[in-house]
Amino acid sequence: MASSTQMSVDKPKPPKLNVEEYLTTAISATPGELHSFFESFQTLHSRKLWHQLTQKLFEFFQHPLALPYRVDVFDRFVRDFENRLNALKFVEMGVMVSSDIDNPAQHLTFLTDLLSRIDKEKSPDAHVLLLASLAEAKLLFGDIEGTKTDIDAAWAVLDELSGVENTVNAAYYRTAAEYHKVKAEYAPYYRNSLLYLACVDIATDMSAEQRLQRAHDLGISAFLGDTIYNFGELLMHPILDSLDRSPHDWIKKLLFTFNEGNIGKFEALAPLFPKEPILQENYPFLRQKICLMALIESVFKRSAYDRTMSFQTIAEETRLPLNDVEHLVMKALRGSADETLFCLVVTQFETHPGFDGPSGPEGVNKLGAAPCTFSGTDRRAGTEIADLE
Repeated sequence: MASSTQMSVDKPKPPKLNVEEYLTTAISATPGELHSFFESFQTLHSRKLWHQLTQKLFEFFQHPLALPYRVDVFDRFVRDFENRLNALKFVEMGVMVSSDIDNPAQHLTFLTDLLSRIDKEKSPDAHVLLLASLAEAKLLFGDIEGTKTDIDAAWAVLDELSGVENTVNAAYYRTAAEYHKVKAEYAPYYRNSLLYLACVDIATDMSAEQRLQRAHDLGISAFLGDTIYNFGELLMHPILDSLDRSPHDWIKKLLFTFNEGNIGKFEALAPLFPKEPILQENYPFLRQKICLMALIESVFKRSAYDRTMSFQTIAEETRLPLNDVEHLVMKALRGSADETLFCLVVTQFETHPGFDGPSGPEGVNKLGAAPCTFSGTDRRAGTEIADLE
């Protein structure tokens, strides 16, 4: 029986397998702990119990001692009756064993060959799973453009499907998130990573190391995403507990600090930023972001009938020089804060020449506020509050 390191994955389909001979040879060539699996394979195959055989194959592939034999069993034994199996389960097995192929070219060839044997129209979910797995492999081997091509192709199919199994969604969103991480695209990473977590059980599907890394990366992307001003979904997710009692526990504190818009706590935690050089490099952006969140928090701590704030008040709330307040307010009103548009009355607001009012997307934000509008003459404007209470 060939081990996975001896396995050639770029060959055409082999001739019809003598199943009894193959399984008998496998029993003599593998550790005793695996013999019962091959005996079961022989019985279930002869009785054509394909569902039960699929279940037993998954048990075998997950056995620690089966690792050197998985590719051979899949590529020779399972391939012999693959058309009898559920396509998604078949692909899940293939993706599982593909991780045993270290050679990049052979790894990609194995998955590409598998993709060619799946009918996209009959089994679109299996097709998506394979495309996501191919994209993940290409990303691992440094083919960024190839990764994007496969991710886009997977999404084109996935977006039209309903009732897709979590394994398929998880594979897509995990790979999409990792692609955006490599590209340093923080907001897309944040969104796809949270969608990935919604598809898995973090206690059983992720190791402690994976949970810690994911929580860390989500925190960094939340800070640096220029459209992320709502941390609520992340703050409520148990993945953040992975940061407790770790070298990154201060990141969790910083997330809650941003969510509170607490500039004092932000400044107290700022000396820790050198632990994450990318945060230190982006300190001006983070300072502006905490000011925006402080402003939003300040507005909505007030009653619905007392939301008139002068520039002086805003300066005090955000700890900004008075001259910097106008820029902060304009940035907020233009919708840069992840569509966080809020109602705010500003007295004596003198606009920049040519400024025609907020250009951000219309909509209601997480706090229930509506977009502001400007009116008035003599280059002075005031916001009109919509009564949402």
